[in-house]
Amino acid sequence: MYKRIILPILFRFDAETIHHTVTRLLQLVLSIPGVSAICRKLYVVDDKRLARTVFGLTFPNPIGIAAGFDKNAELISELSDLGFGFVEIGTVTPRPQPGNPRPRLFRLKDDGGLINRMGFNNKGVGPATERLRHFAKNRGGRHVIVGGNIGKNKDTPNENALNDYLISFRELFDAVDYFVVNVSSPNTPGLRDLQEREPLTRLLTALQQENRQHPSPKPVLLKIAPDLTNGQLDDIISIVAETGIAGIIATNTTTSRDGLTTNSAAVSQMGAGGVSGLPLRERATEVIRYLHQQSGGAFPIIGVGGIASPEDAQEKLRAGASLVQVYTSFIYEGPGLAKRINKALLRDM
Repeated sequence: MYKRIILPILFRFDAETIHHTVTRLLQLVLSIPGVSAICRKLYVVDDKRLARTVFGLTFPNPIGIAAGFDKNAELISELSDLGFGFVEIGTVTPRPQPGNPRPRLFRLKDDGGLINRMGFNNKGVGPATERLRHFAKNRGGRHVIVGGNIGKNKDTPNENALNDYLISFRELFDAVDYFVVNVSSPNTPGLRDLQEREPLTRLLTALQQENRQHPSPKPVLLKIAPDLTNGQLDDIISIVAETGIAGIIATNTTTSRDGLTTNSAAVSQMGAGGVSGLPLRERATEVIRYLHQQSGGAFPIIGVGGIASPEDAQEKLRAGASLVQVYTSFIYEGPGLAKRINKALLRDM
């Protein structure tokens, strides 16, 4: 029903506009007394066999929502009610910023993908932290892990980037279960330069020094681009060992347009931005497999990119991922995606 009836209606509207409309509608409907409980009965697969303990945290199931869907920590309850075991909020920056000019989100319908150049549009770390604290007080029995994805403001030069990451890290520390350092978005000018070995090592070392000042440090993960070479991935493996971070999220969106079936003129007209969804599936799996094999499974990996079915999720897990995240496919496949994947995982046990 969703793909035959609802999705064609949604696709009649601008991608970003309909995203905000649907999420507001979801909030409204699930705020009606009793509806949340019904939704959980329909979509949550409550089975202890699905639980995963990764970097010291116990996830109720291995299916999460990637950063970018809930930028401002406004939908954690709702996404939990749809069966997701963890929600990664953000990317948040110290100060609010509007992001890049619209339009900045485009559908690749023939490819099951999206192109986005959002540019870390968010309301800032302060409001996100307040909403997370409110959620913590009003969980309503929900067991969901929350990650905080942090980045730098667009107008902060790279030489001052560490300060931005530290501000958000300190603000969010008591409000999230784990952190993700985002230096891999293609939509903030110069950000990917921070993936180079020397600046990345400095950044992660400083964050870990801050982290270890707390009696109970939080897991810190690094989100990487799919466009890195094998040599750069080897550097990532070394950096994980050197800095002692908890793991890797593989991968962010790609700047490549290779292999798209969407008309090339239409793609060109969409302009710059990162490609997500099914076009990313194969490369994301390759990166996961390479990191897992070359490191000897030395650290956990969260796999993301092109997971549109239970088979796609299992492919990432077999390649070496401990957990997986979805975003674009949640839009294309609808609210039952987490349930379908979790049911399939149970059948294979």
